[in-house]
Amino acid sequence: MTDQFQLTDDQLAIQDMARKFTADRITPFAAEWDEKHHYPVDVWKAAGELGFGAIYVAEESGGIGLGRLEAALIMEAMAYGCPATSAYVSIHNMATWMIDRFGGAEIKARFLPELVSMEKIASYCLTEPGSGSDAAALKTTARRDGDHYVLNGTKQFISGAGTNDIYVCMVRTGEEKSKGISCLVVEKDTPGLSFGAPEKKLGWNASPTAQVVFEDCRVPVENRVGAEGDGFRFAMAGLDGGRLNIGACSLGGAQRCLDEAIAYTKDRQQFGQPISDFQNTQFMLADMATDLEAARALLYLAAAKVTANAPDKSRFSAMAKRLATDSGSKIVNDALQLFGGYGYLKDYPIERFWRDLRVHSILEGTNQVMRMIVGRDLLRQ
Repeated sequence: MTDQFQLTDDQLAIQDMARKFTADRITPFAAEWDEKHHYPVDVWKAAGELGFGAIYVAEESGGIGLGRLEAALIMEAMAYGCPATSAYVSIHNMATWMIDRFGGAEIKARFLPELVSMEKIASYCLTEPGSGSDAAALKTTARRDGDHYVLNGTKQFISGAGTNDIYVCMVRTGEEKSKGISCLVVEKDTPGLSFGAPEKKLGWNASPTAQVVFEDCRVPVENRVGAEGDGFRFAMAGLDGGRLNIGACSLGGAQRCLDEAIAYTKDRQQFGQPISDFQNTQFMLADMATDLEAARALLYLAAAKVTANAPDKSRFSAMAKRLATDSGSKIVNDALQLFGGYGYLKDYPIERFWRDLRVHSILEGTNQVMRMIVGRDLLRQ
C-alpha cells in the first residue's frame, strides 16, 4: 500500500492528541452539557492551549499553520465526545482564519492574539431570518458615517451569540447582490449590538444559538476585513473549510455510535445468545462501517484538495459534506435501532448523537445546496 493513503506520523500525532484531549475533557461531561445546556468555555481555553483555536491560521499570526486534513482529524476526534462542542471549535476556526487570511496587518494584530489562544471566542454571522441558502440576499446594512459604519439588521441561528466576544459579520455596504457585501469584525460590548433569547433546539444544546441584532450599531471602519465589497467572496472561501469540518464532526459522531453499537450487541442477550451472533446484526454493522469508511475517504481527499487549492476543491468539499452528513445520520439511526428501546433513553449516548448530527445536513449549506454546487460544476466542464 502506498503512503498516499496513509496518515503521516505528524497527522497521527495530532489525531492522538485530539483523541486524548476528548477522552479527558469532553466525553465524560458531554451528556451533562447537553442536559444542562452548558457552554463549556473552560474547555475551549484548554483546547486553545493546544492550538485548536487556530488550526489553519498561519504560524506568523500565532496559529499552528496546519492543513485542512489535520483540521478534519481534530474535529472528527472531538466529535467522538460531543459533536456540538467540536462544531463550535470549527466555527471559531473559520472566523479566526477569515481575519488571518483576508485582514490587513493592523486588524490581525488587534484581534488574532486573543482569538488564536481562545481567550476570546468568535462567532460567524452570515445567515439572516430572510436569507438562508440564498446568502447573497442578506439585508443587514452598514452605512458609512465618517470613520464608522452604522449597522442595522438581524442575523439568525448564530452559534455562541450573546456569550462570545467577537462577531465576524457579513453586511451590506452596497446595492449589488453579492458584490455589495463586506466583512466587519464587531466586538461584543459595541453599543447598538444586542442578542435574542437563546433558541430552544432539538440538539446542539452544548452550544447556545441566538439572533444577533444591530440597531444603529457603530463599528469603526478599521474593523473591516479586506476591501469593501469583498465579503461574500470571503464567506464562500470560508465555507469550503467549514463544510469539511462539519462533515468530519459527522464522521466522529458516527464512529462513536458504531463503536457503542458493536459493544452493546456483543453484550445484549436475546433468544439465548448475544444479538451480535445474528446475521442481521452483523450485516447492519458491516453496512454502517462500510458507509463510514467511504465517507471518511472522500472527506480526507476533499480536505487535501482544499489545502492544495485544487481547482475542483469546492465540488469535492460539497460532495464530502453531503455524503458524510447523510451517512453519519443514517449510521447513528441504525445504531439506535440496534440498541432497541435502550437507544431511545438518555441513559445511553446514542439519542444525543442522533439529535446533534441531524442539523449537520442543514448548516454550512444544506445538502440540497451541496447537490446544486456539484451539479453546476459538472455541467460547467
